[in-house]
Parts: sequence; structure tokens; C-alpha cells
Amino acid sequence: MIITKKHLSRRTLLRGAGVSLGLPLLDAMVPAATAQAQTAAKAPSRFFGGFVPHGAAPGYWVPKTEGALAAELPFIYKPLEPFRDQLTILSGLHSTSSEPPPGQTGADHWVAAAFLCAEKPKKTSGADVYAGHTIDQIIAEKIGRESLLPSLEISVEDPGSGASNCGEGYSCVYTNTIAWSSPTTPLPMELNPQVVFERMFGSGSSQEQRVARRERNQSILDSITGKISTLRREISSPDRQRLDSFTENVREIERRLQIAAKATTAAPEDLSVPPGIPQSFDAHIKLMFDLIALAWQADITRVSTMLLARDLTGRIYPESQAPTLGFHGGSHHGEDPSRINEFSKINQYHVKMVSYFVDKLAKTEDGDGSLLDHSLLLYGSNMGNPNQHLHYDVPHILIGGNNGRMKGGRHLAYPTKTVPTGNLLLSILDQFDIHRDAFGDSTGRLDKLV
Repeated sequence: MIITKKHLSRRTLLRGAGVSLGLPLLDAMVPAATAQAQTAAKAPSRFFGGFVPHGAAPGYWVPKTEGALAAELPFIYKPLEPFRDQLTILSGLHSTSSEPPPGQTGADHWVAAAFLCAEKPKKTSGADVYAGHTIDQIIAEKIGRESLLPSLEISVEDPGSGASNCGEGYSCVYTNTIAWSSPTTPLPMELNPQVVFERMFGSGSSQEQRVARRERNQSILDSITGKISTLRREISSPDRQRLDSFTENVREIERRLQIAAKATTAAPEDLSVPPGIPQSFDAHIKLMFDLIALAWQADITRVSTMLLARDLTGRIYPESQAPTLGFHGGSHHGEDPSRINEFSKINQYHVKMVSYFVDKLAKTEDGDGSLLDHSLLLYGSNMGNPNQHLHYDVPHILIGGNNGRMKGGRHLAYPTKTVPTGNLLLSILDQFDIHRDAFGDSTGRLDKLV
């Protein structure tokens, strides 16, 4: 047998002036006559953690029955119906880590940091902050060592405050980030998509080079056009299609970034939007999700987190079905059915944005499947009914196949006020071959998940 197939390393980079371009997983990265699953080029697992404050409208997100998901999902999760087979809805979980420590007050709106660590953050407005080592960073230590960026932390709302005390004696850092590389080390979440893009593709170039390139409307691809052309001649037709699709995505994101950088529309008075950031939340979050998908496709990073909104935000979402309702104000619905209904529309809009990301992953080839097949996404909140600041019956969902380790199409219902979210986080670590006896406030692993 004669084998002529060209072989590329999974870590192949195309380098130009100030540019290091990673590539999507190509057939050429799999040794000839070798099953992909048996090689180092097999598609890696990815993890995403997305947090949104203010809970969810009661009565609009819990499926009527436990077990297999019905064809029609609850109102808030309807945008995810096309991905029902990859979706697991979890109800009844208790975010005990978001409740104040015994004998203390506050914490209700100030501890987004507990979402991925399931530990009660220390009540302090000083520099002696203390939360927990979050699962995204633990997973990144396991699967992100070979990536350019071990993890990528993103926000789509400006923290807007440099003050140390955000409320009730809690430091602002607890609500400004959900990613902690150690109990005392919070990680900043990047708001500007241009900065994220440069971190992904502009390594090795100076700030002056990057500014000059943007001013010339030059693509990062321009300096490696010759190398891309050479590579195209050496790979198969399916690989050329994958490469072309990938570079087209890079150019499209650059085009959108240039539009955002030139935008002159004034931001709302109550929202600080630095230059270069899309004025529209809809455009901003979609661009950020596209960047994450591109980073995953090129194996630039395998772990990402996103803070979709900050606690107490009054932001409105014109593209939603409740275009004039402020997020935090709407969460205090007073148990009025009509106001609960209006609030549910904001919840559904946020899920619609997550669905945009999921759809992108499902349509992106990745080895022997899609990015969605090889990923695990966690999306949730640390409140249940926000009108009463309740931290039990909190909404959480898992999406994706994680290389065959997760089964979707299910609603897993747990007894109220009984199962802490730490059990879920402990079980997610298992999904990445990180096995511990306990994590955060866990009392065991999450029954029925696996």
C-alpha cells in the first residue's frame, strides 16, 4: 500500500508580521491510515461557563415532567429546541454558596464569584478578598496547557465601578468576575472584542503595529497570504474548504470590529461603553461568542467563561420581547403574573443569545463531529425567584456532548433545598477526568447526571 497523505502537526501555526494564526482541525493532522480517536490530533474537549444574575421567572423554565424532554420546551428555553438532544435542564438545585455566612447580612447581589466555585466569598470590601478556585481554571490547568491561551474570560457589560465596596460590605471584584485562578486571585474579564481578537491572533506584534494595521484596514491574514496559498495546494479538497471557511470567519470578525471601532453613536447615559465596543448588546455578545467559537476551532483556547450581565444592572434589551424593561427592575416582579411574564422575556432573550453560540458550534466541523459534539457548556444563575432573592431552585442547564460523555434530551429534577450546586461542579470536573472527593459545598456527586 502506498500512502501519500501529507501530515501536519495539530500545533501548526502560520506566522507573519506580528501574526500567529492557529488552524482548525484538518484531516491532514491525522496520520494516514490511523483512526482519529487514536491520535493526538483527536478533537479535544472544551468547556464554557456562562453566568447571568437575577434568576429566572418562576413558572417559565421548569419542564412539566422529569426525564426525556418534550418536543416543546418551557418558554425561557424555547430558543434551544433545535438542540434538545444536546440539552440537559437541571431543576431544584440550591446555591447555598450565594447565601450570606451565618450571622452576616448581604451577599444576595454581590457574589457572582460563587457560581463556579460553590464557596461563600469572604465578606470584605478590602484587598483581602477570598472566594474559591473556580472549575474553569481547574479544567484549564488540565486541558489548556498546550493552547496559546489556557482560558479566555469575557464580559459583555462594563463593570463601571472602580470602587472597592459595591454593596453590603462586599468587594466589587466578587461581582465583576466569575473566574478565579486561586481563592485569592480573581481574573479580569475582557469587555473589548478588539482586545480579545489581538490576544488570539496578534501575539508578537507591538501595540503600534496593531494600531497601524487597523488604521490601514489591513487584515491579519494579509501578512500570511502566501503561506495560506501554499498550504491550500498541499492539503485535500475537504481540508481546503475547512481552511477557507475558517479564514472567511476571521475576515468577517475583523470587518465587524472595524465597524464597532468607528461607531459614533452615543451610549446610553447609564451605561459606560468604551470606544471599540459595539453599542448594541446584541451585536456585542454575538461578536464575543463568534470569537470564542473561532478560538475553539483554532485550538487557541479550550476554556472560556462569560459574564452576561452584572448584578443590579438596569440594562434594557431592545432586541428582546420586553424592549423597555430594565433587567434588575424587572426581576422584582412583585409576584404579579403579568410582570413575571414580562421578565421571562428577558430571560428568554439571554437564552436566545446562548442558542446563537450553540448553533455556531453545531455548524462548525471539528474532526469527526462538530464543536458542539466535543464541548460542555454550563449556563445558569445563582438565584431562583429573584423577587424574593431566593437562592434555591436555581436554573442551570448543560449543553453539548463532551466527546460522548454527556447525554442530552433530559430534565433532571432534584428535591428543593437539598442538592447544592457544588454537586454539579464536582460532577463537571469528573467530565474532564478531574476526580475529587469534594468541591465547594458539595455533599456528593449529582445523581443521574451520568
